[in-house]
Amino acid sequence: MSLPDSRQLWLRLFLPFAAGYFLSYLYRTVNAVIGPVLARELGLGDNALGLLTSTYFLAFGAAQLPLGMLLDRFGPRRVEAGLLLIAACGAATFALSDTLGGLASGRALIGLGVSACLMASFKAFSQWFPPERQASLTGWIMASGGLGALAASKPLELALGFATWREVALLLAGCTVVVAASLWYFVPDKAGEDKGTGFAAQMAGVRSIFSSSHFWRYAPMGFWFTGGFMAVQGLWVARWMTVMEGLDGAAIAARLTWMSGAMLGGFLFMGFFATALVRRGIKLERVYLVAMLMAIAILLFITSAPSAGSNWLWPGAWRLFSLSNIAYSLVAQSFPPALSGRANTALNLLVFAGAFGLQWGIGIFVDALQASGWSGDAAFRAAFYTLSGGQLLAIIWLLRPVRQS
Repeated sequence: MSLPDSRQLWLRLFLPFAAGYFLSYLYRTVNAVIGPVLARELGLGDNALGLLTSTYFLAFGAAQLPLGMLLDRFGPRRVEAGLLLIAACGAATFALSDTLGGLASGRALIGLGVSACLMASFKAFSQWFPPERQASLTGWIMASGGLGALAASKPLELALGFATWREVALLLAGCTVVVAASLWYFVPDKAGEDKGTGFAAQMAGVRSIFSSSHFWRYAPMGFWFTGGFMAVQGLWVARWMTVMEGLDGAAIAARLTWMSGAMLGGFLFMGFFATALVRRGIKLERVYLVAMLMAIAILLFITSAPSAGSNWLWPGAWRLFSLSNIAYSLVAQSFPPALSGRANTALNLLVFAGAFGLQWGIGIFVDALQASGWSGDAAFRAAFYTLSGGQLLAIIWLLRPVRQS
C-alpha cells in the first residue's frame, strides 16, 4: 500500500475513526434520554436503571487490557472494525429485548463492541503523526465524541417523537455496520510497524506500565474525574434535573444539548490549542489541574444550590470536565510508542472501572439512603458530595511527591 499524503490521511484515517468514536459516545450517553422511557415501560428503580446503563461500562472496562495487546499486535484497523460488528449485534439485541436481562446483555455487547473506538484512534495517531501533535489529535477525536453526545440529547429527544426507542436502536445497529466496513476497507495499515513478540512479552509490557509510579499518579484521576464525569453524564445528570430541579423531558433534553455543546467546546480547545501550548512551554499538566479544580468547585456549588444558575453552571462544569481527557496524553508521554496501545488502555481500564462503579454505586447509594428515610433530594445531594470528595482526594494524590519509577 502506498504512503498516503496528508489529505488522504484525513479522509482515510481520521474520518473513519472519528465516525466510530461518534457512535461510541452516542451509545454511552443515549440512556440519559431513553432511560426515563425505559423506566416507565419496565418499572425500573434507580438501582436497576443504574445497573442497566452501567453494564456498558463494565464490558468496556473489562476489554481494555486485552484490547491494548491486540492493538499493539494486530493494528487499529482490524481490531476496531471487528469489534464494531459486536456493537451492532448488541444494539439489535437491545432493540429486540423486553426484559431487564436482555437489555443489559445488549448494553454489555455494545460496550464491548465500541471498547476500541478511542484507543484504536490513539494507536493510529501514534503510528502516523509526530508526538507534538498527539494532544491536538486527542482533542479532535474527542470533539467527534462530543458531537455524538450532542446527537444523544435534543436530536434524540426529537427523534423519539416520531420513532420508538427500539427503532432508534435498530437504526444505530445499521450505522455501526457501515462504520465497521469503512474502517476495514479505507483505513491504511502502517507498513513495517513492529507488531511485537509473543504473549509473554506483551504481558511484560503491561506489567511495566502497572509498576510505573507515573501511571499511578494519574490512575485515581482517571477513576474519579473521567470515570465520574462519564457516570454522571450517561445517566445521573438527567435524574438530578428531574428530582432536584423538577424539569420535564423536553427541558432536560435542551439542557443536555447545551452541556454537550460546552463539552464539544472543551474538546475543540484541545484540538486547536494543545499543540501550541506545548510549543510555547506551557505544561499540559498545569492546564489539566486548574481545569479539574475549577470543575470540582462548580459541581460543589451546583450540589449546594441546585437551582442557582444551573442553566449556565452545568455547561461550564461540562466544558471543564471534558479536559480530563488530557490525562491520556500525560500518561502516554512516559512510555515508548510500542507500548502506546497498552498504556492508553491501562488508564482506560481505570476510567471505565470508575464509570461502572460510580454509575451503579450512585444508584445503590441513593436507593439505600431513601430506604433509610432520606428524602430524594437529600439522597442525591449526598451522592454528589461523595463524588466530589473522591475527586478532591484524587487531586491530593496527584500532587503528592513521588519517587521516580
